[in-house]
Amino acid sequence: MKKYLLLISCVFFLTNADAQTRYLVKFKNKGSNPFTIANPSLYLSQRAIDRRIRYNIAIDSTDLPVTPSYVTGVRNAGAVTILNSSKWLNEVAIRTTDAAALAIINNLPYVLSTTPVASFTGQPPVFVNKRLDSVSPNQPDPVSSFTERIMANFYNYGRANGQIRLHQGEFLHNHGFRGEGMRMGILDAGFYHYLTLPTFDSIRLNNQILDKWDFVANEASVDEDDSHGMNCLSTIAANLPGNFVGTAPKATFCLYRTEDVAGETKIEEHNLAAGFERSDSIGADVVSVSLGYYTFDNPAQNYTYANLDGNTTLSAIAADLAAKKGMMPVVAAGNEGTSAWHYIITPGDADSVMTVGAVDTLAAIASFSSYGPSSDGQIKPDLAATGRNAVVASPFTGLPVFSNGTSFATPILAGLTISLWQAFPEFNNMTVLDAMRRSATKFTTPDDRVGYGIPDMKKAFTILLKKSYTQQSSLSACVASFQLNVKQDNTMNILVERKQSSELIFTPLKTIAGTASFSNKNVNFTDDLSQLMSGSNVSYRIKLAIGSDTTFILDSLSVIVPATCVTPVNFTRLTPNTVSDIANVVISRAAASDVAIIVTNSAGQRIHSKSYRQNAGTQINTINLMGRSAGIYFITIYADGKKVSTERILKR
Repeated sequence: MKKYLLLISCVFFLTNADAQTRYLVKFKNKGSNPFTIANPSLYLSQRAIDRRIRYNIAIDSTDLPVTPSYVTGVRNAGAVTILNSSKWLNEVAIRTTDAAALAIINNLPYVLSTTPVASFTGQPPVFVNKRLDSVSPNQPDPVSSFTERIMANFYNYGRANGQIRLHQGEFLHNHGFRGEGMRMGILDAGFYHYLTLPTFDSIRLNNQILDKWDFVANEASVDEDDSHGMNCLSTIAANLPGNFVGTAPKATFCLYRTEDVAGETKIEEHNLAAGFERSDSIGADVVSVSLGYYTFDNPAQNYTYANLDGNTTLSAIAADLAAKKGMMPVVAAGNEGTSAWHYIITPGDADSVMTVGAVDTLAAIASFSSYGPSSDGQIKPDLAATGRNAVVASPFTGLPVFSNGTSFATPILAGLTISLWQAFPEFNNMTVLDAMRRSATKFTTPDDRVGYGIPDMKKAFTILLKKSYTQQSSLSACVASFQLNVKQDNTMNILVERKQSSELIFTPLKTIAGTASFSNKNVNFTDDLSQLMSGSNVSYRIKLAIGSDTTFILDSLSVIVPATCVTPVNFTRLTPNTVSDIANVVISRAAASDVAIIVTNSAGQRIHSKSYRQNAGTQINTINLMGRSAGIYFITIYADGKKVSTERILKR
C-alpha cells in the first residue's frame, strides 16, 4: 500500500512467524464442488442474492466457494497452514517452509500453479516503514471560512463542514439520506481503537458494525491494528455534532483488515480479493478501498505502468469482479503525483470502479494526487474529493484532526455515494456512477488530475430522479389528462407550466404539493382546453421545486387543441402580464364584431391603437412595446363600440 506521508512514529517488525514463506496456490477449476449455482443460499446471504435479482446479475461459477476437497488436499500435503481463500481468483494462500509439501502440491492434478509471495530470507527481522497517510494535528483549519448553517442543516458538521459541502452532501442528509439501511465494506490496514474512541459511539450503540475480519492474522478482532482504517472509517461514520460528522453516519459497516503494514507483498492483493468477496457475500452495497499497489518487497514482482490496464493486476481483476457482482468499489487513485511513478496505482486502474483523486475544500488539486490515465487510456481518476487537509479522527482522542491523502478522499466520497444510492436503490452501480460523473464540475472536459471533477450530490440526485420519472397523457372531451410518477417528499413540489404556440414564455398553471417521505408518488392533473385557440400547440413543462430551487425540469410534453373543442364565446386574455417587448392579446367573439384595441401609458396617453373586423372565433393580436419606457401600461378592448375589458401590463 503506497501512501503519501511517512508514518515516522510507528515502526513495525517482521516476526519470524510472519516471515515464513507464503504462496498462492491457484486451482484449475471448481470440479467436485458440493456447492451449486442452483442453491446460492449456502454461500451467499439473502441480501446478496436479492441484489443479484434486483439488478439482473447471474450467479455463476465465480460465486462458488473454492472446492473444499482441493483445500483439504493442499493442507494434507505436509507442514502447510491455510491462510485464506479467494473464490473469485480460485486460489488459497498458504504458509509453509516444507519443500516436500510444495512438491506434492505442485503435482496435485487440480493445482494450476504455486506462486511465492513472501519469502523468508533467513536474515534477522528488519524495520519496514510503509508510507501511510498520517494525521497532522497542527494543520490550519481549512473550513474556517465557511459559516455552518445549523438551522438549515440536519447535522452540525463542525470541522467536517467543508468536505461535506464541497459536494452539497448536506442536501442528501437534509432529505433523510444518511446511509440508513445500506451496507459498506471497508478494506484497510486496521481500525485502531474503533471500539473505544468517542467518534464511533453512535455506530457502536446502534449496532451498525455488522461484520469484521482480519485476513492478515486470521482472526475476528481488528481493533488493535493500524489506525489508517480507523481514520478512513471516521470520515464516513463520525457522529460528533458540532465537531465532526461523517458522510454516511447511519450506514452499517463491515470492517476488514486486508493490509499487512509490515511489508508489501502480493498476498495483500489476494487478501483484498477475499475482502471484496466477504463484502459481497454479506450483502454490502459499497466497498471503500484506500489501498493500492505497484511495487513490492520482491522487485521481481513489481508492476509496470503498462500493467495498469484495468485487466492485469490481481487487485484490478478482483475490483472489477466486485463491480460485476453489483457492488460499487470506491478506490484511491494514490499519492504518487510528485513521485517518479507519477500515475494512479492499482486497483485504481480497474474500469468499473470509482477511482478518487484529492483536492482541498476550496477545490484546489492536491499536488500529491496521482495522475491518470490508466495505461489503456481510461479517464482516471473518475472523481475527486477532499484529500488535502481532510478531517479525520485522532487515534488518541477521536476528535477531528487533519490529514493528507487520496486515502481520505476515497471514504468521504464512498459515504456520499452510499447515501445517494439509498435514495435510488432501483438503479445499479454503473447508473449511480454515471450520475455522479455527470454531476461533476468537469464532466464535459475531464482531465488526468480529477477526471470528471468534483461531484455535486444535489445534481446527481436530480439526474437519478429524472431517470426514475415517468409520465402519460391523454386527451378526451377537450380535457387533457396527465398521469405522473415521480419520487418526491413533502419538501418537493411539482410545478406545471403551460405555453401556447402564440405565447413566448411559460406561465404557471398548477402547483402540486409533495407529501410524506421520499417515495414514488402517482400525481394526476387535468387541463380544460375549451377556452384555448383551436389548433394551438399547447406545451407543458413539468418542474420539481426542491425547497426554493425551481430550476429542475423533469420533462415537457404537448397537445394540439382540436377544433371541436372550441365553442366561440366572448372573452379576452392578455399574455403575459409582464413583458420585455411583446404582449399578446387574445380576443374571442361568439359572432363577428368590430374590435378596437387601445394602449395607454400610466399618464393616460395613447401610445398605440388598432381597429379591425373580427369573425366569430379567436384571434391573437401582438402588441409591440419595444423601445417604450419601463412601467405600467393599460390595454383596453372594445367590441362593437362597447368597452369589453381593460388589462394592466408591466413592461420591464
